[in-house]
Amino acid sequence: MKNSKYTKIAVIIMVILFVIVSMLGCTVQHNHTHSHHKSKKMPPGQAKKISGQKSAKSHAPGQQK
Repeated sequence: MKNSKYTKIAVIIMVILFVIVSMLGCTVQHNHTHSHHKSKKMPPGQAKKISGQKSAKSHAPGQQK
């Protein structure tokens, strides 16, 4: 009779472990990357407006020092 008692406990433990592992395996991970959207560079004039500077020269490519 003792064998069946230990077997029953072992089966219960294995079922609990199986349920836990199954639930952990069903998690969905979302890695949202926005690389599929093309990001356009802001025009120098608009960057000047946002920064509050009087000249767009520092925002224009080729004009930066």
